[in-house]
Amino acid sequence: MALVPCQVLRVAILLSYCSILCNYKAIEMPSHQTYGGSWKFLTFIDLVIQAVFFGICVLTDLSSLLTRGSGNQEQERQLKKLISLRDWMLAVLAFPVGVFVVAVFWIIYAYDREMIYPKLLDNFIPGWLNHGMHTTVLPFILIEMRTSHHAYPSRNSGLAAICTFSVGYILWVCWVHHVTGMWVYPFLEHIGPGARIIFFGSTTILMNFLYLLGEVLNSYIWDTQRMPLSWQGMEINFIYMGPSSY
Repeated sequence: MALVPCQVLRVAILLSYCSILCNYKAIEMPSHQTYGGSWKFLTFIDLVIQAVFFGICVLTDLSSLLTRGSGNQEQERQLKKLISLRDWMLAVLAFPVGVFVVAVFWIIYAYDREMIYPKLLDNFIPGWLNHGMHTTVLPFILIEMRTSHHAYPSRNSGLAAICTFSVGYILWVCWVHHVTGMWVYPFLEHIGPGARIIFFGSTTILMNFLYLLGEVLNSYIWDTQRMPLSWQGMEINFIYMGPSSY
């Protein structure tokens, strides 16, 4: 039996993302006034992705509650489409992009924070907001993956979608540099063209790997054949409570 219903958790996570976005947009930083604004940063794009994803999760929960027992086939069809959108967004965007932002940010930060998050930013962004953007994304998405089963799309279509997103963002970063003469991330200023190509290629490969990791993790969590009998019983009760009943 769940201590906190997953529907309540989703609402709480959605509200936390709304709060983080509002506080971040309220900060008057010079970079927000330049070409591309906040949209040139993958961290901000990821926050929007996570907020939209959990918004869809909450909408799915509400729709499921309203259609349960109604017998309206049209409403059930619409609910299935909403569930498909939710599952696709987690698989292709929310999980791989979210994990990428957390992992890459903290790895580079640990090596040399000035390359990714200059100390000057501490004057604008409080510590709790930094963790809201670069840390809590990971546990939030893992909680969602653990409390509800998500049907992944075909591997080819999923990888094609995440590749499209990755290449699209790389082209956007290059366009911002073309227009402004400055790279979005400070460390790109200190490496040569060849190293940038290798870095951009590596990030695309990493995004694909994270998509596959999410697929494997989702399958592992919800493969009851691998669970001990005691866990299987707990899972049946958990599903009956509602988190994975749709």
